[in-house]
Amino acid sequence: MLKYVKSLLIAAIMCATGPAQAEDRVTLGWGRMFTNDALGDQKDRWRTGGYQVSRVRGYSWDGVLPTTPGEILEFRASAQIVAPEDLISPPPLDRRYAAMLSFGLHTQFDWRGNDVSIGSDLVFLGPQTGISNFQKWIHNMVGLEEPTVIDQQIGNGIYPTLEAELGRKFALGDRAELRPFVQAQAGVESFVRVGGDLVIGTLGRDDLMVRDSVTGQRYRAVEGTHDQGVSLIIGGDMAKVFDSALLPSNGVATLSEERSRLRAGVHWQGERASLFYGVSYLSKEFEQQTEGQLVGGLNLNLKF
Repeated sequence: MLKYVKSLLIAAIMCATGPAQAEDRVTLGWGRMFTNDALGDQKDRWRTGGYQVSRVRGYSWDGVLPTTPGEILEFRASAQIVAPEDLISPPPLDRRYAAMLSFGLHTQFDWRGNDVSIGSDLVFLGPQTGISNFQKWIHNMVGLEEPTVIDQQIGNGIYPTLEAELGRKFALGDRAELRPFVQAQAGVESFVRVGGDLVIGTLGRDDLMVRDSVTGQRYRAVEGTHDQGVSLIIGGDMAKVFDSALLPSNGVATLSEERSRLRAGVHWQGERASLFYGVSYLSKEFEQQTEGQLVGGLNLNLKF
């Protein structure tokens, strides 16, 4: 599977760097997803907070993916904080604090009726990201106790990471659509994953969607038809995890080889605003973790 991911990535890069079309690329859209357990179980732990943003460039968007890799390019950036259960006095066998910042290039295209997304990210870990200092500043600003676990955080590292996803849409009548998918990643965390997403409602049917790495929620990066209304999204997946720089083998927390996620969300589109809110259940990521957690996701867009 990982060899297949690498082959797909090389093919996409070659296509993306090929001869340019007559017209220039334009920005087709922006997408973003803010995730935080304050929007879920409100316990400030483990996959506690993150932000992912996508800028999509291409020649045009008519609601259908092109068949050539590299015609659509997604420039992706994300920041994330992973923390133990308690930021001041964590349990002795809990996971270590980790600050993560990544920048990547991805492409989406159609392959024999399947939606394909492949790309590469450069992931930075540790104090070099500046995220832990920012969290200290926030705690001081609002009068909270400064997190002491930051002093024992996972050290600096740089991890080239490859990612690929293949999905296929199936219409279930006029108002529902099912999209099973498989995904693989090699790098800062290496895994293979299988799952699916069910959309009830027609809103967003011809949007270009991108998956948030933490919750698995999909957010809109390019808008298709500007319909107004509401859609309900339900999904879930299971993963086989091979290794993780966020749970190093020499640490006290033991990596769980299996992970699962369940999620539900509501997407609303008005005339000048849109809103997505969803909640995801994340299963235990290490053996000593006492329970799973709920993480909320939020995407708000306003047009003036």
